[in-house]
Amino acid sequence: MSATAESAVGHDELAVLKLLALEGGLEGDVKISCSALADRLDASNQTASRRLQRLESATLLERDTVSDGQWVSVTDEGERVLHAEYEDYRRIFERETEVALEGIVTSGMGEGRHYISLPGYNRQFEDRLGYEPFPGTLNVELREDSVRRRSAVSSLEPIPIDGWEDDERTYGPAVCYPATIETATGERYADAHTIAPERTHHDDDQLEVIAPVKLREELGLEDDDHVTVSVGDRE
Repeated sequence: MSATAESAVGHDELAVLKLLALEGGLEGDVKISCSALADRLDASNQTASRRLQRLESATLLERDTVSDGQWVSVTDEGERVLHAEYEDYRRIFERETEVALEGIVTSGMGEGRHYISLPGYNRQFEDRLGYEPFPGTLNVELREDSVRRRSAVSSLEPIPIDGWEDDERTYGPAVCYPATIETATGERYADAHTIAPERTHHDDDQLEVIAPVKLREELGLEDDDHVTVSVGDRE
């Protein structure tokens, strides 16, 4: 969706998109007239028409005008936008116990091997996670919808890893969460943790996972393989 089209779609247009989805617009074409839509919105025919036009311009809706109205359907992009709204409301009204994040395996920057092996972190991993991690992280590039969903992880109970210092420098704190990794073929590994350093070069679409084993070998993973990381309390 272009920046111009995106800026034209606001809460009023999303309300129309939701209404059409409730009428069956996710399953197929729905027939509606501007006058009928205007009545539902308590607005003028021109306002109803303008909102449909904006949704169509933003590729959230497809329309086919006929003599007595128009056939409309919600596009895949429109469904994605509605699902993002749904996730926002879930975070408002529900306390998540598990957050499923999807993405692809990527090669990391090589920092994980060094930092995870440092004694100030390693002692805490053994004490708080119950194992000494393999020296390296599994790096996952999250899908766009999972980047949005990732904020729900903050509602879960974290496992803090304290910052520490040695004679040369200070090392920042990190936060871990229990995680289960599942591959596209159904292979699973349940004794892993996500780790998020307070200071990191990674963006929100980058997820790092540690475990007592080398996850790539344990699960037969290569770059670009699809994985689902379920983050949450295993108790």
